[in-house]
Amino acid sequence: MSCVIVNDASALIDLKKGELLHVLGALPFRWIVPLPIREEEMLSFSGQDWATLEAAGFEVFDLPPDMVGEAFAVRRAFPRLSANDCFCLVSAIGHGDAVLLTGDGELRSVAEAQRVEVHGVLWIFDHLFASEACDVTVLRRALSIWSTDPAVRLPQREITIRQGRLV
Repeated sequence: MSCVIVNDASALIDLKKGELLHVLGALPFRWIVPLPIREEEMLSFSGQDWATLEAAGFEVFDLPPDMVGEAFAVRRAFPRLSANDCFCLVSAIGHGDAVLLTGDGELRSVAEAQRVEVHGVLWIFDHLFASEACDVTVLRRALSIWSTDPAVRLPQREITIRQGRLV
């Protein structure tokens, strides 16, 4: 079975900005988006964006009532997390050895403390590069977009390192 990736909105938004949605299906992952994230935080995603994600194998995960209860318990324990952050965390925990994909620092800290494996979009980028899942020009463009978009908060040093690898 492939690794399960639970996606937070921040990661998907950065992958969309980097124009990488269409190549994600080339990776050997099972992609999960918790329903509240899709319904409440992904409003800027068009029908075509969702069709691209669905073609890549993305699944919307509707949390069962017991997991919703767990998410609210997490929210009480960690009030700096949003309810949707808690839904992502509980979804990752509920899928066993899932990876939580997020760019949110607070969510990352809490997830790591809960022993959940956490990565960001540069980890996905590295998998795309290592597996040769797409043309290097697609990857160069993503790095260029991310490095110049003030709303993308990826470490510039890490972007520069990856740009050097693509030369």
